[in-house]
Amino acid sequence: MFAMQYSHRLPARHDMEAIRRRAAQRGPLWDHTEGLVFKAFVAQERGRHRAVGHLYASVYLWREPAAAASFLMGERFQNVIDSFGRPRVESWLPLDARAGAARTERATWLRRSERALDADADRAAVFAAQAREPEAGVVATWSALDLAAWRIVRFTLLTDAPDAPDAGDGDAIYEVLHLAQPGLETLP
Repeated sequence: MFAMQYSHRLPARHDMEAIRRRAAQRGPLWDHTEGLVFKAFVAQERGRHRAVGHLYASVYLWREPAAAASFLMGERFQNVIDSFGRPRVESWLPLDARAGAARTERATWLRRSERALDADADRAAVFAAQAREPEAGVVATWSALDLAAWRIVRFTLLTDAPDAPDAGDGDAIYEVLHLAQPGLETLP
C-alpha cells in the first residue's frame, strides 16, 4: 500500500462553490480506478473547524504503489499541475487500514491526526497499536508512517462532523466533497 496527499492553498476570495463543482465533475472519474482503495476530494474553508484559509486537497490510499506512480507520472496528474501548479506531494508508508462499521454510508468529513514518534519509542508497540477497530461513525481509517519526519499520520473518514480540533493539536478537519472508493471492499 501507499498513502499520499497534496494540497492547494487558495486565495481568501476563491469561489469554493467552483471547487465543489470541480470535485463533483472529476470525482466519478476515479470511481473505478485500478489499484486505488480511495481518493478523497476534500476542502477546508476559512473559519470552519479552525481552518485558517481555503484549501483544496486530494488524499489517496493506494493498494498498488505502481498505480500511484503511474498516476503521478501520467496525464491525470498533469491535469492537476495545469489547474493549480505542481504541488508538494506528502507520501507515507501505511501501517494499517480498516473499513469501519459505517462503510456503506456516505463519508462527509475526513480527520487527519499527526503525532511525533519519539526516538526512544517502542516502535513495535506503536506499530501493533495501529491495528485497532474503528469507532462508530467511521467509514474507514488508516494510519501511516512519515519516514522523513518520524510521525504517525492517521486518517479517518467520518459520517458526521467531528469536534473541532484544539489549536495546535496536530489535527486537521476536511469536508469530503467526493469519495471515490473502488477498493474499500478490500479492507478488513
